[in-house]
Formats: sequence, structure tokens, C-alpha cells
Amino acid sequence: MNLSIKDILYRVRFFFIPYLILLSLCLIVKLLYSRADIYFTINSFHNTFTDTIAPYITDIGEGLTIVILSIVIALFNYRKAFILAGSYAITAILAQIIKHIINAPRPKLYFASELKRMYFVKGVEIYSYNSFPSGHTVTAFSAAVALTYLAKNKSWGVLYLLIAILVGYSRMYLSEHFFEDVIGGSALGVIVTVFWIYFLERRKFFQGDGWNKGLLVKRN
Repeated sequence: MNLSIKDILYRVRFFFIPYLILLSLCLIVKLLYSRADIYFTINSFHNTFTDTIAPYITDIGEGLTIVILSIVIALFNYRKAFILAGSYAITAILAQIIKHIINAPRPKLYFASELKRMYFVKGVEIYSYNSFPSGHTVTAFSAAVALTYLAKNKSWGVLYLLIAILVGYSRMYLSEHFFEDVIGGSALGVIVTVFWIYFLERRKFFQGDGWNKGLLVKRN
């Protein structure tokens, strides 16, 4: 399959176009306001309901979620499962490498002298190091791209984008990451996943009929 990058972006257009608009708006916000301004503005909006659901939303960006989803998809189609699982593996590894190279402080450490001003959700473990990029956000946006590409109805990309946005916001809401971490994580997840799909779809071995089988689906 001789897909181009342009072909892939067209297939995920219901995700990609609104994502580009959102990314542009986020970059404008970043240019207009400081890290502290953005962090404390987000940190000031808390209520019991969002404190309760934010940890569950953030869990969507856990690797375990993608592993379980990939296993379920593998019951019906190995190709789709491999695209999703592979995109997670590659983006997660890259995110960890970048995290440890940059080793940026997280909000709790960065604003250590202003802890009394900060709000933390009870019961959530707050980390101090390896802030950039947000790994959960990388995973969420990577999965959103892969799932949009694999979906028969491409308009599902809008829903996948909304879920990924919620995951990214939850990382800031829980004081685990900065605005920049989430923006960078989203871009890493999107860009690397598009190239991962491009790489796979151009490999001859990946076009075999066996890839369209699943643990529960056998094709002659």
C-alpha cells in the first residue's frame, strides 16, 4: 500500500484539522501568558465532582488501557491491534527518553516555595521530576490518531480528540504537568503515530492476508 503522509492525514482529518486549530490556540495562549499564570489559573478551578473524576480520566492515558484495548482488538484483527500497540510502544519509549534527558521539574517542585498556594487533589500521588513531556498525553493523542485511522467512520476522530484533550487537561488539573508538557506531549503523540502508520502501511509484509485475521476471526 503506497500511502503518503498526505493520505494518512486525510484519513484522520476529523481529528487532525480540529487538533491543528486547538494547537494553534494553545501556542497563542503560551505566547501571551507565563507558565505561572497558566498553571495557577487552571489550578484555581476545582470542585468535588471534577476532583473525583479527574483521576479516572487521567487513567485513560495509562499504558495498561492501550494494552487491554489492543488485546481486545487482536481478537478480531491483528493488523489493527499491531498498529495501535506499536504506536503506543514507540511513543512511550520516546517520551521516556525525552523525559530523562530534559529532566524538567514538575509543578510541585517548580513552585516549591509556593506550595501553600497550590491545590492538590486528595489521594493522588504527586511526582516531582521528569515533567516534559506528559506521558499520559502522549499516549492519549497517539491512540486517538491510531483509532481514527482504523475507524470505518472517520468522524469518530472528533470524539477521540475530545477524550485525548480531557486526558491532557486532567494532567494539569491534578498538578502533575504544565501546559507546555501537555502541548509537547500531544504533538509528539500525533507526529510519531502518523509516521509509524506511514512506515507500517508501506511494508510488504504488512499487507498479507494473515494480518486481517484475529484470534476469533479466521479467514480463508
